[in-house]
Amino acid sequence: MTPGLAQETVDVDVAVVGAGAMGATVALHLARGGMRTALVDRGEICREASGVNAGTLTLHMTRAALIPYAMKGRELWLTTERWLGMDVVARSAPGLSLAFTPAERDMLEKRAEARTAMGAPIRILTPAEACRIEPGLNASLLAAAFCELDGHVTAYLTGRAYRQALRAAGVAIIERMAVEQIDRLGQGYRVRGARQVVRARRVVLAGGVWLETMLAWLGLRVPVKCLINQLVVTERMRPVMRSVVGIASGLLSLKQFENGTVLIGGGWQGLGDPVRGGVQAVPENLIGNIQLARHAIPALGETRVVRIWLGLESETADAMPMIGALPGLDEAYVIGCVHSGYTSAPYMGRLLADRILGREPEMPLFDPTRLVQAAPNAVEEMT
Repeated sequence: MTPGLAQETVDVDVAVVGAGAMGATVALHLARGGMRTALVDRGEICREASGVNAGTLTLHMTRAALIPYAMKGRELWLTTERWLGMDVVARSAPGLSLAFTPAERDMLEKRAEARTAMGAPIRILTPAEACRIEPGLNASLLAAAFCELDGHVTAYLTGRAYRQALRAAGVAIIERMAVEQIDRLGQGYRVRGARQVVRARRVVLAGGVWLETMLAWLGLRVPVKCLINQLVVTERMRPVMRSVVGIASGLLSLKQFENGTVLIGGGWQGLGDPVRGGVQAVPENLIGNIQLARHAIPALGETRVVRIWLGLESETADAMPMIGALPGLDEAYVIGCVHSGYTSAPYMGRLLADRILGREPEMPLFDPTRLVQAAPNAVEEMT
């Protein structure tokens, strides 16, 4: 707190800490459900991890157990005009996952089988069939998995859409204020920042890679792995692909936008951490990612890289989400660490909001109790 400045206090029914796609969705549905809601973030809405990811809507890279959630989330992204009031340039596109080696082909077939069992409409294609769908593919591929239900979102537009909807729903938006501590306060919680204090009966932690620190404020310990994903965008070029293209190993994600630019991702790692964020690209990983992209779509050799950036992704010890009530704490909840979570984010957020509002969620949540241990210096209840 800055010396000499009084902190403003905001009283609400629920405070959501973290304004990414999941936190913003939870806050929106809670407000629409009649709760006085505050949404707090150290930055701006959907401008941290949610605003700098590849925006891929994919079932190929989604864990089999999360396929039903991803399918629901994808549909919500494609209909944002209906529930957010604004188009975020989400587009449906076919998806192809490629195999160039026998090992990749085996991996492709096993993963397709597991995802199909969970409802994903994925089928294995011969090289000739794949090239008819995407003529720009490298003809040396051995097989491809095809899914009609892929696509992409223009991630940087989502913050504008959420802001508009949140304001209309009456959410108190508190941006550019880092939370310093969360205290248990009688029958509720006190969220303390540099210039404001939010007192709430309920609290929702939606901090992505920062969840480990946030949970520790409440005396809970959950290791959260931070991935520093490198992303690349090219200059505009002629149309060379109309599908979302990946590799069986998961080390490639390719899509071409309507303006002709191509976004290259795939989880090749850069340097950084939750405190500093993305710090630096790793040249050899960058080169490897681009070479793999050119191998999949040879015409990419005609273009040049315009920009490189780093996006953060969180992962739990078992690589499954934590979404639900926190053990040992009254009316405290968490949402995050969903693998390839952007696709399912709006649906996951809606499910948790339903749970908090006393409704039965349409699909099961992911109980964080399996991951949480009491921290050595648990925070004592404040009076």
